[in-house]
Amino acid sequence: MVEGSEKVVTAAQNIHTLRPDARVKLEIADLAISYGAQTILSDVNFSIYEHEIFGIIGPANAGKTSFIKAVNRMDMFTSSMHVDGQILFNGRDNKSLRNVYALRNRIGVVFPLPVGLPLSVYDNVALAPRLSGIKSKEKLDVIVERCLTRAALWDEVKDRLDSLGSLLSGGQQQRLTIARALSQDPELLMLDEFSIAVDPVTTMRIEDVLKELKKEVTIILVTNLVQQARRLADRTAFFLEGKCVEVGITEELFTGTVKDQRTRDYVEGRFG
Repeated sequence: MVEGSEKVVTAAQNIHTLRPDARVKLEIADLAISYGAQTILSDVNFSIYEHEIFGIIGPANAGKTSFIKAVNRMDMFTSSMHVDGQILFNGRDNKSLRNVYALRNRIGVVFPLPVGLPLSVYDNVALAPRLSGIKSKEKLDVIVERCLTRAALWDEVKDRLDSLGSLLSGGQQQRLTIARALSQDPELLMLDEFSIAVDPVTTMRIEDVLKELKKEVTIILVTNLVQQARRLADRTAFFLEGKCVEVGITEELFTGTVKDQRTRDYVEGRFG
């Protein structure tokens, strides 16, 4: 156990009510994030378990996106961003890993707006496997079909794999982004407001995809849509004003006794 992990244990115990054999995938201890002199997030402590969907909700500027950036070491791209505390991925501090790119291969990220590479649908998905050394067309074909299928996109694009990914609809591009993240065969998939630019029908399709993907990967779902967290997340953390106010089994945050009245006020739409 790391220093401060006693705070993690209490927040994490309730997952064991659901799955007593759950293993820790990500452990957060005394995490603090700042940009220059401004503290964005502080005193964050919880654990995320294998094969759960872990929701993070809260209003704008609560620190949710900064949390994702810290997990994936994106602080390296922002000179003013400073991360304190510990983020343990599979028991290892992500700051201690010399090969940050190897870490990112194991942690996929999907951002709010789909960012399609100026490549064909096929090459968007095949890029990461190629960079990892896979050259066989036969192997790449299998990977591309598997990832597009997992992202519920294969049937819609299998006859136009050579077309530019940027020509797909917005919802298809977002699913292509998910397929591209899955091509790295990640252990952890983080989605930051994936449905902002997606229509409701496609949103529900992606939600169905995530429910299936949970069998294979651990998922962190950052969303401003509290009902989306309620539909998908096993457990949810509520961020407010740079603090993690509460972590609990999602349905209990909506229907049970909460530790902080602000949690109930937020999920019931009284502010945010």
